[in-house]
Amino acid sequence: MGAVLAAVLGASLVGCSSTGGKRAEERAKAAEQGRPAVSTPRWTFAMITHAGDGDTFWDIVQKGAKEAAAKDNINFVYAHDDQAQQQAQFVQNAIDQKVQGIIVSLAKPEALKDVLGKAAKAGIPVITVNSGSAQSKDYGALTHIGQDEEIAGEAVGTELTKRGRKKAVCVLHEQGNVGHEQRCAGAKKTFGGDLENLYVEGTNMPSVQASIQAKLQADPSIDSVVTLGAPFAPTAVKAKDAAGSKAEIDTFDLNEAVARDLKSGVLGFAVDQQPYLQGYEAVDLLWLYRYNANTLGGGRPVLTGPQIVTGAEAAKLEEFIKRVTR
Repeated sequence: MGAVLAAVLGASLVGCSSTGGKRAEERAKAAEQGRPAVSTPRWTFAMITHAGDGDTFWDIVQKGAKEAAAKDNINFVYAHDDQAQQQAQFVQNAIDQKVQGIIVSLAKPEALKDVLGKAAKAGIPVITVNSGSAQSKDYGALTHIGQDEEIAGEAVGTELTKRGRKKAVCVLHEQGNVGHEQRCAGAKKTFGGDLENLYVEGTNMPSVQASIQAKLQADPSIDSVVTLGAPFAPTAVKAKDAAGSKAEIDTFDLNEAVARDLKSGVLGFAVDQQPYLQGYEAVDLLWLYRYNANTLGGGRPVLTGPQIVTGAEAAKLEEFIKRVTR
């Protein structure tokens, strides 16, 4: 994948907006037709994330980024790996190819600290997304776009308390991911009951199910299970059913399956961090920085969540979820 990234970048290194209703209409029409809505050079932006294969969350992030890139006349290149050292290598590849902007997630910040320092020295603007808000500014990024993971966790703890839950399990599927730890810590902070972390092997769904099932069988007093990603919610439901448990299953993030299960009552609630916005705004803000030296956030993260979504809200969002923008 590193070779592919370098080849695409190497082949693409070539190469205004104004206010007013008429210009806005022109931009909207161009975007609808898949044409650039601006006359700026065709810059290349690279996005490198910690996504694992098959993670639907990142499909939504990419969709937002690609649609903003089409509008902004940006050549968008994407690479991902759940191993931090490989992610760092992809960032280095982007630096070597002299891209005009880098977007990166910081699930394991220390592994990317040095390479982001190199990006800063090379004069390449960086925006962090999704994970690593606490380290973003120190690592030289223009801003961070995403939800504050601890605040999101606090929203979960508050919602669990509101629902009268007494004992919860927070399922962490990627050890070493600082954002996951922050989510569970935030939930524990505001939850009126007891919350325990359960570490599972996220790359092995049968193992995830077995771990949750065993936990529920060992402790029938558990009345809530919180997963940290939409793909894990159905697995938790299977584990609950196999264990004969009555625990409520709740989750972070949305996808079509989660929306369906929220509507039917199989799931209690989900936490939406609007991944489409994370991709879209990251590209758009890099374009704004290069075009007009604009920044957002004033030194603080630009928050895209959390939003608690229940069955009623899921029904309202269904058409957007099906088109992979929520």
